[in-house]
Amino acid sequence: MSLIIQTEGNYKFIDAGNPQGETMLLLHGLFGALSNWESVINQFSQKYRIVVPMMPIYEMPVRKAGLETLTTFIEEFVQFKNLHQLILLGNSLGGHLALMYTLRNPQNVKKLVLTGSSGLFESAMGGSYPKRGSYDYIKERVEYTFYYPQTATKDLIDEVFNITNSIPKCLNIVAIAKSAQRHNMASELSKITIPTLLVWGLNDTITPPVVAHDFNRLIPNSTLRFIDYCCHAPMMEHPDKFNTIMNEWLQTNP
Repeated sequence: MSLIIQTEGNYKFIDAGNPQGETMLLLHGLFGALSNWESVINQFSQKYRIVVPMMPIYEMPVRKAGLETLTTFIEEFVQFKNLHQLILLGNSLGGHLALMYTLRNPQNVKKLVLTGSSGLFESAMGGSYPKRGSYDYIKERVEYTFYYPQTATKDLIDEVFNITNSIPKCLNIVAIAKSAQRHNMASELSKITIPTLLVWGLNDTITPPVVAHDFNRLIPNSTLRFIDYCCHAPMMEHPDKFNTIMNEWLQTNP
């Protein structure tokens, strides 16, 4: 299905699938886009209502660029759309925000799915912050987030290159990345008691497998599944395996 981006108020988002179904709220990462979740939307839209907000990563003032502002944005968006009893999915930075939202709004999250989530440890852009002006450098950094470099399409590399060539956008990226690295959630995760699925790339270079094991140890009601030959974005690299794992888990956690 084609992804139709809607605009209401100050928000841009996808609202697709079964309007009578449970709501899946999907949160993308720092360099992510709504299209990162295309395979999930296609797989689950018949049964679930799927909502994907575009986070204002590049629009917010740099002095406010950080996890608190983004979490507040999600809270306000959920309230604006009148969404309840969420199945909340987050990749990378989106996972970190999903955790923060869940801790602040436990009554409104029914299930949690994290994949390549930050919150305990992460390597920003594979060990360094964005470098402006060098297409080859950006290409190498984007490819670093995938097990198979060819997963990084030219369109994706071009998009990241254009982002990193904007000084204001670069400043926001650095501010948010530093905010995420400063905010370690180890002491808070035991408070999350809802069913939680952790889907991790066994070859993740940004949030390595040991991070997944730590999440599994610290979140009481969590299930950990690994996908081999997979790095930081399982839902993009191995969409069929990711969807199968998630579907089986949803069936066993109604």
